[in-house]
Amino acid sequence: MNLSDSRTAGQADPGQPAPSQKAAAGQRTATSGAVPRPAPTAKSPANSPTAPRPLTRVSAAEAVFSAIRHDIESGAFEVGAKLSSEATLAAQYGVSRSVIREALRSCNTLGLTVTKTGKGTFVVSNHVANDLTLGQYSARDLNEARPHIEVPAAGLAAQRRTEEDLEHLKDLVQAMLTETDPEAWVNLDANFHSAVARASGNRVFASVVSEIREALAHQSETLNMVADRQHLSDEEHLAVLDAIEAGDASAASQAMADHLNAVAAALDAILSK
Repeated sequence: MNLSDSRTAGQADPGQPAPSQKAAAGQRTATSGAVPRPAPTAKSPANSPTAPRPLTRVSAAEAVFSAIRHDIESGAFEVGAKLSSEATLAAQYGVSRSVIREALRSCNTLGLTVTKTGKGTFVVSNHVANDLTLGQYSARDLNEARPHIEVPAAGLAAQRRTEEDLEHLKDLVQAMLTETDPEAWVNLDANFHSAVARASGNRVFASVVSEIREALAHQSETLNMVADRQHLSDEEHLAVLDAIEAGDASAASQAMADHLNAVAAALDAILSK
């Protein structure tokens, strides 16, 4: 099974960001000229029998993750079984070892496997855990804490950000819109949230977000892999940026709250399966 070219046929050029659901529906209005938005496109009525079905962009890591997850949940890989080495899996699926590591990290996060240094990866469950392990923290820890930190930080950032802060945020959002490498996008995502906290001018907020940065990256990676969140997150980040640029504290706080609520909903959907 070779997954080195696993994008769905009929997709846009992989070097260009796919329009999100909101952008495609024409519901997003650009307000910041420095960061180009995906152009709205005509859309057939939802109830039209000829309306085209959106195609999903699937990365190699997503395809490998889905295959391994299916084999675990179906019992093809029994609990207690040791998975093949990274090199063997890479050869089997026709991808790089970094792609295999990315897929296995998501299996670990979902509680399906455990990787032991020097020993390999072992199946520990055939169903998703009740909570996700994200480095030192759990998904529940993050969901409970982030709204109390990042929502007010976004509001303060709208009031206190410097021109240098704003340009840095624009650069990060622009990079995310054009980034096609999942791992690179995850790092940019974590950098964006850290930059918003720093722009708040509150050192406590900045320190806390910096502390949970690794957990945020693990969470984003898993959500992108399992729930296809990347392009929706791009739109939500744009809303936060627009409000910060406009100096609208209330809108910035609300945009960040909307983003975190969407993340929490996606996590709940994963855990309830």
